[in-house]
Amino acid sequence: MVTNNEAESRYEVHVDGELAGFLEYRDVSGVLALVHTEVGEEYGGQGLGAQLAKFALDDAQARGVKVSPLCPFVAKYIEKHPEYRVTVR
Repeated sequence: MVTNNEAESRYEVHVDGELAGFLEYRDVSGVLALVHTEVGEEYGGQGLGAQLAKFALDDAQARGVKVSPLCPFVAKYIEKHPEYRVTVR
């Protein structure tokens, strides 16, 4: 399950109630800068990073916010999913 933890400025993914990974973001003059993705080693290869990227990009699209993919993982995700390229600045 992925949620937006606004207090910590990050999207979080939980597995069995435990924090499994997160994607940090910053609001820079109305642009959502996605800065860092981290997933616990025990959850590697399960697609949790992709879930975080998709959730963040869907959230930005729903709110009409531009995105700056500073995190290399998110940038690679966008390259593989062209439907998100139009939201990126």
